[in-house]
Amino acid sequence: MSAAASFEHVASIEELESLYGTPSQGALVKEIDYVSDHYRQFIEAAPFVVMATSGLEGLDCSPRGDPPGFVRVHDRRTVMMPDRRGNNRLDSLRNLVRDPRISLLFLIPGVGETLRINGTAVLATDRALRESFAHRDAVPATVIVTTVERIYYQCPKALVRSRLWSDDARIPRDRLPTSGQIQRALVGGDFDGEAYDRAYPARLAQTLY
Repeated sequence: MSAAASFEHVASIEELESLYGTPSQGALVKEIDYVSDHYRQFIEAAPFVVMATSGLEGLDCSPRGDPPGFVRVHDRRTVMMPDRRGNNRLDSLRNLVRDPRISLLFLIPGVGETLRINGTAVLATDRALRESFAHRDAVPATVIVTTVERIYYQCPKALVRSRLWSDDARIPRDRLPTSGQIQRALVGGDFDGEAYDRAYPARLAQTLY
């Protein structure tokens, strides 16, 4: 039995709603089924998106980032995002091939509000479309084309509480383990974590796009 199952927990929607009450009218009217002009401004200003998918192997949540505007608003029901070079695990993409449901969370540095899109997506391979997303001469293998079903923006409470954009809340990187240290602990043997970390900046520059 998991630890979670040992706690008293909510077992019905009725119980859940009794704990929290009804949502405010303002929270409901923000949700629409098309990309409004105001929401488009959020999308085009965002350099970072968290993409959630679901598939046979379970759920996945993947970070996506590029210069602002990398998510393109094609029309009021469609947004497009290039799949830039990654580690080729393909967790999110495998999910989308099997289950088209997708959720996108847009974050903008310095802005407390976030924007969320729920919908369905396909992995487009049209050459002309992929080439239109070329960056530094690198053409993405696919473009994630999302049909918008619901879109809404979220108030800044979570980012205010976390102080995510506050300079004095920044954590020095050396307070946390490096990628090399983590892999050394997991792989063991002769894996040289220090050499891996030293080589990483050059490897990142070569494989970014």
